[in-house]
Amino acid sequence: MSENKGTKFPRGYELTVLLLLGLAYGFAYFDRMSMTFLGPAVQADMGLSNEQLGWLGSGLSLTWALGAYFVGRWSDLIGRRKPFLIAALVIFSFCSMMSGLAWSFGSLLASRIVMGAAEGPFLPICLAIMVAASAESRKGLNAGIVQNVFGSIIGTALAPIVLVRIAEAYDWRMAFFLAGVPGLILAAIIWRKISEPEPDPATVAARKSAASLGIGALVMRELREMRSLMATRNILLCAIVSIFGVGTVVIGSIFMPLYLDGPRGIAPATWSNIMATIGFSPAAGAVLAGLLSERVGRKPALVLFVSLMMIAPATLLWVQGPAPMLAALLFVSWMGLGSFPLFMGIIPAETLGRVRAATAMGAVVAVGEIFGGFALPPITGRLADSYSLDVALYVQLGLAALGGLVALFVAETNPRILARKTEGMAA
Repeated sequence: MSENKGTKFPRGYELTVLLLLGLAYGFAYFDRMSMTFLGPAVQADMGLSNEQLGWLGSGLSLTWALGAYFVGRWSDLIGRRKPFLIAALVIFSFCSMMSGLAWSFGSLLASRIVMGAAEGPFLPICLAIMVAASAESRKGLNAGIVQNVFGSIIGTALAPIVLVRIAEAYDWRMAFFLAGVPGLILAAIIWRKISEPEPDPATVAARKSAASLGIGALVMRELREMRSLMATRNILLCAIVSIFGVGTVVIGSIFMPLYLDGPRGIAPATWSNIMATIGFSPAAGAVLAGLLSERVGRKPALVLFVSLMMIAPATLLWVQGPAPMLAALLFVSWMGLGSFPLFMGIIPAETLGRVRAATAMGAVVAVGEIFGGFALPPITGRLADSYSLDVALYVQLGLAALGGLVALFVAETNPRILARKTEGMAA
């Protein structure tokens, strides 16, 4: 069997890694999004306010952010990926089941907080393994497929149909219980089928250096590392885009179902079908954004797809029409999630290189989750309680617009596009 160009792994192994990591991230996102689709039922049963629903999303986002950076950095320093991947799968699967046992807002919040800590490093580590196993010409496409094809089909298309139907047939607690099962199965399969990527020589040297330092020195070094990352133009800009992008998606995920169920007065079976339909759009967006980024560059694809996310809140606020028309417009808008693998994965990795890939990705995810996913939802929820759910959609719209604006200043990183420009200048 022939090897991929730029990697020692055969094509068949690349496809196996793509399938297993895609499924694993898909069900990780399924678990994260379960609160989105079960939110109306949980809110009615437990008597929660919009602000409390916001805290359930933001609490998970905070620990997701901390886990993404610190565990991603830990993974880089010791040069290991697979043990962290397996541990994360097992922990967040159990946390989903624990959400079904919650007896109060506090216990439900605690289960989501622990889940976030386990799921945070999952994507950076998945992408680091995927990039190591991918041919040079497919790195961007494979990263997009892992994050947005599987993530969207399983986490945002399959989830509303399955979870809402289970909640209606039984209750929302049973839906949480069943959501945790696939992750445990995948953990066992990945343990057997995916190999630990070989660390770079620079990673081995970094590990030896870290072993000789005390705790205080390590903390100071990590603070310097974060400053160094944020001093790099593309990392800083990707982090800012991440704030606006994550904020747009988290706020939309929390409040769009509530808006469809409430002010728009759409029945649960209908709005869950709408959400399921648009759940496929990030998959289409990931493929299109990945292909476009390979052909014309990462930057143009990033600007276009981040900007698409403005359409969804504008549609719910100002467009009146039948459910199919709403679903079509929301589908186009949610294709904007195809930008996430670019600003969270490929651009940071290409900016800093493979040795610091998980650290760079984790930093971008962490900043986005802390400031966009943690800080904004409870504030938005309080405003929605004080005024109306329209406020949440205006916030969502503004964040998407700002994300598209900042993306204009990101520097191109696609090696083939840069080489083509260099050849053109030389000629």
